Amino acid sequence: MLSVRTMLAVLALALACGAWADEAAIRKNLAARLPNFPPIDEVSKTPIPGLYEVRIGTDVLYTDEQGQYVIQGSIIDTKTRANLTEARIAKLTQIDFASLPLKDAMLIKQGSGARKLVVFADPNCGYCKRLERDLVALKDVSIYTFLYPILGPDSNVKSRDIWCAREPGKVWRSWMVDGATPPKAMGACDTAALERNLALGSRHRVNGTPAVVFEDGSRSPGALPLEQIESRLIAAAKR
Repeated sequence: MLSVRTMLAVLALALACGAWADEAAIRKNLAARLPNFPPIDEVSKTPIPGLYEVRIGTDVLYTDEQGQYVIQGSIIDTKTRANLTEARIAKLTQIDFASLPLKDAMLIKQGSGARKLVVFADPNCGYCKRLERDLVALKDVSIYTFLYPILGPDSNVKSRDIWCAREPGKVWRSWMVDGATPPKAMGACDTAALERNLALGSRHRVNGTPAVVFEDGSRSPGALPLEQIESRLIAAAKR
């Protein structure tokens, strides 16, 4: 007669094999039935029985245990009203703040500059201008702005003019807040940082501007209201 310990071990092995079999079936069937389906990075169970998360990079889809159906959308916990999909993607898209090449960003220091914030922004982005007007009101913060010219050729021109200015941060804010056209860059100027910024943003899947990154690695797309930025800064400092 099997001991309790042996029975538990057998049960654990059976469950593991079952989970492995489901993952294998999902990978096999999705690849066979959807030839253009991107390579799957990870398959994992969700809180819903029979529903699996399929992760492709930082994108999340859902499927059944046989890979017969694919679902795109959000899972909402009705008890807590938490968006589980949104929370999962937020975790997947976190950025190691300490690893960011801040030398390639413009620095604007306000007050003590004790708190830190990173922004990916395009000089022709209207929402970036709205965000910049709000950032002016923040206290004791160091704002690192990565010029991220993705909206067209003129964005490249303006980014070069701003980056090559004697005081890039001052010229940037004058343009974004006051509408003062950046002076034309004259002579030689090393703009390799702008190319590195584009590569950095692409690597972290920054697909639009503005994109804000906090010290705890959390990020947010779009122009957050000032009160939300302040609350996120406080939360990041506590972590």
